[in-house]
Amino acid sequence: MTSSVAVPSAPANPRSRVITASLVGTTIEFYDFYVYATAAVLVFPALFFPTGNETTSLLASFAVFGAAMVARPLGAVVFGHFGDRFGRKATLVTSLLTMGIATFVIGLLPTVNEIGVWAAVFLLVLRLAQGFALGGE
Repeated sequence: MTSSVAVPSAPANPRSRVITASLVGTTIEFYDFYVYATAAVLVFPALFFPTGNETTSLLASFAVFGAAMVARPLGAVVFGHFGDRFGRKATLVTSLLTMGIATFVIGLLPTVNEIGVWAAVFLLVLRLAQGFALGGE
C-alpha cells in the first residue's frame, strides 16, 4: 500500500518580495504627497494661482492637491483590470513610471506668468495622472 503525503508548496511570490514591492510603492506615494504638500503651501500659490488674495491662492493650490484623491479610485479599477490581464509586475512598473513622469513634468511646468491659466490646467492634469497612478500602486 502506498500513501501520498501532501507536501506544502512554496508560495508563488516570497513574502520578502511582496513586502519590498509594497514598501517601494508606499515610499514613492508618501514622498510625492510630502513634496507636493510642501510645494502647495510654499511655492504653488504664487507660481500657479496668483489671485491677489493669499487665502484664495492657497485654497486653489490645495484643491489641485486634492484632485489626485479623486483620480485614485479610477486608477485602482483600471490598473486592477490590467494587473489581472497582463500581470502585477508589469502593471506596477507602469504605475510607477506614470507617477515618476508626471512628477518630473510638474517640475518643468511653466508658471502662470509665462502661459497664463494653462499653467494651472496642466498642473491639474498632471496631478490627476499622479492620482491615477497611485490608485494603480
